[in-house]
Amino acid sequence: MLMIRSLRTQLGPWASRASFSTSAAAVEAERTIRDGYRNDWSKEEIKSIYDSPILDLVFHGAQVHRHVHKFREVQQCTLLSIKTGGCSEDCSYCPQSSRYDTGLKAQRLMNKVCCTLGMLEKQQALELKKAGLTAYNHNLDTSREHYPNIITTRTYDERLETLQYVREAGISVCSGGIIGLGEAEEDRVGLLHTLATLPNHPESVPINALVAVKGTPLQDQKPVEIWEMIRMIATARIVMPKAMVRLSAGRVKFSIPEQALCFLAGANSIFTGDKLLTTPNNDFDADQLMFKILGLTPKSPSFSEEIPVPESERCEEAVYVAG
Repeated sequence: MLMIRSLRTQLGPWASRASFSTSAAAVEAERTIRDGYRNDWSKEEIKSIYDSPILDLVFHGAQVHRHVHKFREVQQCTLLSIKTGGCSEDCSYCPQSSRYDTGLKAQRLMNKVCCTLGMLEKQQALELKKAGLTAYNHNLDTSREHYPNIITTRTYDERLETLQYVREAGISVCSGGIIGLGEAEEDRVGLLHTLATLPNHPESVPINALVAVKGTPLQDQKPVEIWEMIRMIATARIVMPKAMVRLSAGRVKFSIPEQALCFLAGANSIFTGDKLLTTPNNDFDADQLMFKILGLTPKSPSFSEEIPVPESERCEEAVYVAG
């Protein structure tokens, strides 16, 4: 306290009280560490965390992460597309939509995977559970308010209903979103608020940066900056402490130091392999080098079987393999 008072004295009129106030990230991280899981977050609470000074946000995201997880462990997952292109949906970011001319050639469904894809009815979810499905990915993509600007062929409530059926069937939920879709910061907060106030938090929360693909309506979107990813990751870590927060699509654009900040802020899962279905990703050797430089260790898989995923990170049909 003596040091702070002395510094205030030296700075004189330039030292506002706000400069030395405790950030919301600090307050809420401490409460998360003390009280654990909660799903009664207000949108204002999450916004105050998201708006905290970036260094505070990284530090306190790291505090929560180290309290709940083995902080050097990072889960490595891969995606295998079982049906490429020819999708009837109109997701504005997706090169696989048949409505856009992206130069992608549609392929038939692979013979090696048989699963129900896309929206689920209750009975379908139960049948998938009976067949041995352990996890299901179904991203919300963005906030409820911005969603109609991105997708019109399926509703936000239908997505939430699918997550409900998956959860009720006893299947783990993987659900996150994409930033860089032309949304406002309020929409990013809204997405996190929706996820964090589900009856149970998703076991996995992918945070994707838009990979703008020529031929899609979002081809000219401004690239996502690393600070935007860090804010999303650290806020997600504080409000959903037990979730695997996955640094997902768009990672290929970020350097090793930039990715290191994401891991420090609370990310503990990545997709590995030189291609994420139809878009580029960091290759295996590059990731191995990064793990060595940063002292990261692969997280032991919680399951070894292949897991059918209906939407992956961009609504494509895929198999998700955790390892």
